[in-house]
Amino acid sequence: MNKILIVEDDKNISEMVCSLLRINKYDPITAFDAEEALIKHNKTIDLILLDLMLPKANGKDIIKKLKEKNNCGIIVVSSISDVDMKVNLFDLGADDYITKPFQNKELLARIKLALRHNGKEKNIEYKDIKLDTEKYIALCQGKDLNLTKNEFELLKILILNKGQIVTKSILFDEVWGTKDSADENTLNVHISRMRNKLKIVNSEEEYIETIWKIGYKLK
Repeated sequence: MNKILIVEDDKNISEMVCSLLRINKYDPITAFDAEEALIKHNKTIDLILLDLMLPKANGKDIIKKLKEKNNCGIIVVSSISDVDMKVNLFDLGADDYITKPFQNKELLARIKLALRHNGKEKNIEYKDIKLDTEKYIALCQGKDLNLTKNEFELLKILILNKGQIVTKSILFDEVWGTKDSADENTLNVHISRMRNKLKIVNSEEEYIETIWKIGYKLK
């Protein structure tokens, strides 16, 4: 379950967002000013929803400090819609910006996108495949694929980049660290084993496409 820090001094808004997140299977933590936000922020936080107008210090002043403690995604939430300010916030390290009042659906969509971009999304889905990135469990049609850690990481990268070609060099870097830690045959064997495990569960579906001499992509 993704842990999201809500930094918002308006208790009504904070409670509303907390309820929304809980209903959608997130784990919300609240802070009502900049000082409390810096105390509660740590390596377990996956995303921050940050109000700009805070007691003791404004949101702009603490973005850098929050990033230094744990470089997770930050979505700025504010009633200010000035374009120049938005650009400045991105320069400071914010990942996204949503203007108050916001629609719940839009907030949830932006949260999901931010978690995906920062590699923090804990439950990832593609067709009938579901990944739990905390427990390293991969299910297809509800059945455990029993993937090894490297097979799991390969499938996760492909799903996070679905529709795009993922080159072999990227897969080497992300899974083994460098190309020197594994060779092309190692990668091919892992992909082949993963395909076989998927085929045992669902023989009707071809999930992974080989792009000759380049890499792989999800169909």
